Amino acid sequence: MSKTDKTADAPAEQESSAPPIQPMAAPAMLRPRHFGLVLSLLVIVVLPVLVTTLYLMVFARDQYASTVGFTIRQEETGGASELMGGLSRALGGGAQSNADLLFEFVQSQEIIERVSAEFDLVDHYSATWRRDPVFSIWPSATIEDLQWFWRRMVRITYDRGSGLMLVQVRARSPEAAQTIARLIVTESEDMINRLNAAARTDSMRLAESDLDAALARLRDARENLAQFRVRTQIVDPQADIQGRMGVMNNLQQQLATALIDFDLLSQTADANDPRLRQLQRRIEAVRTRIAEERENFTQADVTIDETDYPRLIAQFESLQVDQAFAEATYQAALTALDSARSNAARQALYLANFIQPTFAQRAQYPRTSLLIALTFLFSTLFWGILALVYYSLRDRG
Repeated sequence: MSKTDKTADAPAEQESSAPPIQPMAAPAMLRPRHFGLVLSLLVIVVLPVLVTTLYLMVFARDQYASTVGFTIRQEETGGASELMGGLSRALGGGAQSNADLLFEFVQSQEIIERVSAEFDLVDHYSATWRRDPVFSIWPSATIEDLQWFWRRMVRITYDRGSGLMLVQVRARSPEAAQTIARLIVTESEDMINRLNAAARTDSMRLAESDLDAALARLRDARENLAQFRVRTQIVDPQADIQGRMGVMNNLQQQLATALIDFDLLSQTADANDPRLRQLQRRIEAVRTRIAEERENFTQADVTIDETDYPRLIAQFESLQVDQAFAEATYQAALTALDSARSNAARQALYLANFIQPTFAQRAQYPRTSLLIALTFLFSTLFWGILALVYYSLRDRG
């Protein structure tokens, strides 16, 4: 062997004598926990999906849906009733609040009882109880049970902003679904009519009560004014005081004339002239009379019940103000009563049915594909959460 061949064989001998490289991890092998994980997948995910699919395909009965849409509309009233304090709101109330009442009424026990009187709900929905218990109600169901099941079969979509309401009724046949939907519309209209009747009754009662109170106030005001005239024996104090003012004006004129005559005569006659003394006595007499008349206006009693003019005028004006206010109130009450009668003659609220109860041509429920997909989704999520919890606890242990 040549020197060159010996040199080439040397690295090969060194490599063969080097220690072998160990693997990074041991080969993967199935362990008991892996079999448990697969078993849990079958029990938690596969089995519920299979059971759901089997039930929906074999046992579940078809459901037909009928849709109806309605809302509450309020008649627009204006003019006199609004000027008289918002009588239209008292008659009809807010359309929004009435729509809320209708939304609650469609889900209430009352409408279920009324519909059951026309259409036997328990008999219809319990006919498939033995074969399809999930989507049926038991034959011995009470009204509370029926109300719970009603909310499953009658789905309501309500928009508070617009007041629009869509009601979907599910039943075993398209005829039954449409019949129940029509009964819901009929009972809703009856409820609105009852609201109208109650509003009309309340408005008329309030208007008549206000009119009676206004009439009693007007009678009292007129009786008080009549008693005042009988007590004072003065029909109109203002006319009486105007007559006395005429006397005062006459005395003032006489005093002015006497003073002028005295001034003219004093310029030409002697101081001892009897005419001057006569004029002086006349002037003093007129002044005395004027003072007495002024005293009568402010202090002297001018009626048989010892009342002076200031208090007399104050009492008379107060009674006049009471009578004027009572008359204005009475006129307003009459107007309100006429408006209430006018509004009561027409319907303030009515049910606007913008979608008539539809007639289904094919069964839309139960939605088999959707229910199976949801079952698979939630079962998988539940199984994944349990698996994560198990491995988290295992790693910590």
